[in-house]
Amino acid sequence: MVKWSKLFNSDGHDRRHQIENEASALLPTRRDQLPPPPIPPKEVTKVALRLKHQIEQVIPCELEECKVTRPHSSILTPAVVKTAKEAGGEEYRACIVFCLLLVKKWFQGQASCELWDADLHNVRAIAAEMLAKLIIEGEEDLNYLLEEVLLKRYSIFIDGEASVPANAIERAVDLHALTVIGSSGYQKCISYLWRGWLVQDDEDPSRFVHYRDKSNTNYWAHLDPDRMRVPLYQNTVQIAMSLIYLALFTGAINTINPSGDLDTVEGLLYVFTLGFIADEVSKFWKVGRYYLSFWNMFNSTLYALLTTSFVLRIVALGYKTHTPGRIRYNELSYNFLAFTAPMFWMRLLLYLDTFRFFGAMLVVLKVMMRESLIFFALLIVVLIGFLQAFIGLDMADNSLSDTGFVIQAMLNAIMQSPEFSGFEKFAHPFGITLYYIFTFVVMVILLNILIALYNSAYEDITENALDEFMALFSQKTMQFVRAPDENVFIAPFNLVELFCLVLPFEWWLPKHRYERLNDVVMGIIYSPLLIVTAAIETRQARRVRFNRRRGEEDDDEVHEWEQVLHECDFEADGWDKKVQQSRPNVEVDGDVLEVRRLRKEVGELKELILELKGAVVGGSGSWGGDTMGGSLLGKGESSENVVRE
Repeated sequence: MVKWSKLFNSDGHDRRHQIENEASALLPTRRDQLPPPPIPPKEVTKVALRLKHQIEQVIPCELEECKVTRPHSSILTPAVVKTAKEAGGEEYRACIVFCLLLVKKWFQGQASCELWDADLHNVRAIAAEMLAKLIIEGEEDLNYLLEEVLLKRYSIFIDGEASVPANAIERAVDLHALTVIGSSGYQKCISYLWRGWLVQDDEDPSRFVHYRDKSNTNYWAHLDPDRMRVPLYQNTVQIAMSLIYLALFTGAINTINPSGDLDTVEGLLYVFTLGFIADEVSKFWKVGRYYLSFWNMFNSTLYALLTTSFVLRIVALGYKTHTPGRIRYNELSYNFLAFTAPMFWMRLLLYLDTFRFFGAMLVVLKVMMRESLIFFALLIVVLIGFLQAFIGLDMADNSLSDTGFVIQAMLNAIMQSPEFSGFEKFAHPFGITLYYIFTFVVMVILLNILIALYNSAYEDITENALDEFMALFSQKTMQFVRAPDENVFIAPFNLVELFCLVLPFEWWLPKHRYERLNDVVMGIIYSPLLIVTAAIETRQARRVRFNRRRGEEDDDEVHEWEQVLHECDFEADGWDKKVQQSRPNVEVDGDVLEVRRLRKEVGELKELILELKGAVVGGSGSWGGDTMGGSLLGKGESSENVVRE
């Protein structure tokens, strides 16, 4: 039997999304009539202020970053971590990690405003992030960590009002806090969200709960259309639709119709394009200008070119077959269609970023694009200056006859293919001299600056590629769960929702019947995938039950070395004792250990000297006579010499 449960209100158009400045690439949401936050915003703000004061006292001056970030740091000691946990007391301790990320944001803001103390504030921001990581990894109660610490949404008090609720998972992604994102507890939370083991509560969408059928081995219990909200399944459908979209394009571009008529493959290609355009417009309408990013603009350009190709094809149909007008517009339409081929293949990268190789390369490309802004800013200024000079030389005879040649030559120089021969007769000798200077500035100075920026960006990312990939994967997961749709109709299936459900039924059909209709349609559309996912989840449920019987975590897997581990007893055979005696102390540096050992020996020597001094002062009553005292001190030695030594 299939379940038909609903998580949200049926009126999907009533939702309004808001995001803060740092969440440019995500889809946060603020629903109407949200329940009150679990902790008053003013109390959360007070906890954050306590933590900020603590970090300012722990790091009162500029320190090297490595002293804060290295394991077993002498700055962030266990005592400091314990004090940070007590900032909210027992009642508000769940918001500590959220507050530490908020403090990190505050210190970063101070670093931008107070440039003279930027290094100090940056180190304090890193310390706040490290404290958050240590607290996450030190929490032993997994359910409390996931549901209360990481996924519970909190608000702060700003300008007399409560801010938009957010949780620690969202805040870490917004701030690109790689240290927190790379912690074990954070990644376990992301993994549970990605698999659908943590879902939003039916009654309170602001909180997350464990999927109740996670350990249910009944196949029919998992055959639920609502499971399409799981990020893993949504991503799978998106990849499948992108591959089909690419296949349709390949079929359309390789099967030219001389008559200019639209065949089935080309018609489906434009239907898919309409679905993707509707999806982009819907998200932009909900989110606003913060939704815009590189990939949005890339996709929008692709869809604009395809729309142009479709419009030209429709214009061609207005002419009779084999007429010059129809042939011309058909040829122009196919030219636009062929022009988009590289963009179709590059578009796959957007959906393959969940794989580690592609994800790391996408991060590198993103950083390189950002670094390129410096180069293009300098290039535009240089271009405008030299272009004005060349146009001035061209206007010396009161005519602009060589402007096109000049612009093309300048662009060729940027692409490292300068043309010097054309400038020999261009306002000689000023033209050729100016072009030599322009070529030197662009090819030697600016392009080398661009290469240096690219190298720097590549090294920064590749050195920290694993954390960067985990951050990208976390961002991908939050895109699905941060602003979930009421009914998951992935493009181009959103056209089915729009034209077959919303327009004809939503405005008059009773709410419960409309919800039932949505579930039936989703069940039919996604039935091939749901059959497979139900089988996968049933198998996972058996694994969860097996792990629970062993007393392990739900996602635990038995590795090769664990198969015979239960037959070993290292304490009984004395092996553990030998290991403990020979293992080095890696928590403290060797130099520090030697100093501590020397300090201990000096202390023992000091105690011995004080005992000898007391014995001498006490006289024979303490040592059994002068003879005994003399024997202890030795021949020719006085008590003063002993004390002096």
